[in-house]
Amino acid sequence: MGVSDTLERGLMRVTERVAGTSILARLEKLPTRLNEFGYDPFGFRPDLVKYAILPCYFFYKYYFRVETHYMSNIPKGRVLLISNHAGQVPIDGFLIGSSILIEAEPPRFIRSMIERWAPTLPYVSQFFTRFGQIVGTPENCTRLLENDEAILVFPEGVKGVNKLFNQRYQLQEFGHGFMRLALKSNAPIVPIAVVGSEEQAPSLHNFKPLARLLGFPAFPITPTFPLLGPLGALPYPVKYRIYFGESMRFSGDPDEDDTEIEKKVQAVKTTIQSMIYRGLKKRRHVFW
Repeated sequence: MGVSDTLERGLMRVTERVAGTSILARLEKLPTRLNEFGYDPFGFRPDLVKYAILPCYFFYKYYFRVETHYMSNIPKGRVLLISNHAGQVPIDGFLIGSSILIEAEPPRFIRSMIERWAPTLPYVSQFFTRFGQIVGTPENCTRLLENDEAILVFPEGVKGVNKLFNQRYQLQEFGHGFMRLALKSNAPIVPIAVVGSEEQAPSLHNFKPLARLLGFPAFPITPTFPLLGPLGALPYPVKYRIYFGESMRFSGDPDEDDTEIEKKVQAVKTTIQSMIYRGLKKRRHVFW
């Protein structure tokens, strides 16, 4: 037995000890369409997920102590999961995906649509690809929906994730792309409200000149970053609450003008904003 085999067996034992024996069994249930080399058409390698499940479980269960509500609202087959977005880094997407992998019956692997700038970062492109995340082009989304995948979309984009703390829980403008995809593919939409992400890295100021210099969409100044260096960039251990709304279905021409599409987009946005307000009202404290 080689060193790599020994390390793998050790990691699996630790994973089972921390997360339970069922967690690895859930990975075996994930529906995938792979070629003879173990990749799906987008470069996703499901066998790599078992190496990431331990840190996923730790952050999900113990660091952010995620609490989910109404996950049964997610239908089988193709679906667009539409959520608010915040926190400076996309931890909300990671935790939504983890929740459905760890808790949903049957477990599903969520495909997140990442921003076009993300793959320009060193090593990031291959990492995202191997773990099933792809650039959110209409072509990619259409192909995934045709395969009955579940796709997570943040219509606010970088405007949502990089907003300042005084704008917390105020939804930014939604793009129209997800609605056109829903109409084209006849996919239901499940609205998602995330409560907790706004406080994980409260941005007091966006240092735009430095962001442009580095090629980032924003450079947030938080109470701890850059004052405490890399340590200050760690997200605060806030408690996450994720609410899954009832499925919404829309009909119409996916190529109709923006005015008509906007009406449907606003219906989804209004639903998510209402869910956020209800979640905030129920919340006792940011950290518990």
